[in-house]
Amino acid sequence: MRIAVLLKEVPDTYGERKLNLETGLANRGATDAVLDEVGERALELALTYADGHPDSNVTVLSMGPESVVSTLRKGMAMGATDAVHVLDDGLLGADLSLTAEALAAALRRRQFDLVIAGNISTDGSGGVLPAMIAELLCVPQLTGLNSVSIEETSVSGRRVTESGVVSVRTELPAVVSITEALPAGRFPSFKGLMAAKKKPLEVLSLAELGVDAGDESAGRSIVIAVAERPARAAGVKIVDEGDAAAQLVNFLVTNRLA
Repeated sequence: MRIAVLLKEVPDTYGERKLNLETGLANRGATDAVLDEVGERALELALTYADGHPDSNVTVLSMGPESVVSTLRKGMAMGATDAVHVLDDGLLGADLSLTAEALAAALRRRQFDLVIAGNISTDGSGGVLPAMIAELLCVPQLTGLNSVSIEETSVSGRRVTESGVVSVRTELPAVVSITEALPAGRFPSFKGLMAAKKKPLEVLSLAELGVDAGDESAGRSIVIAVAERPARAAGVKIVDEGDAAAQLVNFLVTNRLA
């Protein structure tokens, strides 16, 4: 089976996150860049299946700047067979539609049986990219799964909703996204780290993928305004002198919280 796992380089969640006030883009130099944890869990799912099916091929795919190479190398050190890096200056500040189009084009180029991704990244928090990719590839999607079972010709899982648990299943090829309920990713071994340096890593540009970043028909979005977060103002202290309830109601109404 040919499995592709979408990985994403994100700012460290334990670091301070900042926006570039001129461009409206995240200042990714403000903190360390790391592999998104839910992406590691997605890769672990693929590798667990590959452990029991030696003929399987697991490819890690990511889009981003030059620094993404370290993220892809980590994925190969964990056990992925090879990697694909979508790298192009035209992708700077790409919105979800352009990102989905570029990744779908890269996936279409390889023709995978199963695509696995995390349900939501810790930086953009869009949560719709796997569904958009499935739509572009014209394949079924099983998203937000808390458990996954991969078979030779199908994939199934369970999704927790507000009203209960839903069991879903589809034939391959398909796109699956998982939550942090799945097992954490394995640690790369020293042997894996050394092997990752020799594994193939393909770099693709937008031209090679046939994607036009300036195509207005693709519905690109732009940032029209950005401002620094205001400093936290002093709170309001209510002293109960028999009218605390009235003061609280007045505060809520004044601030449109009730």
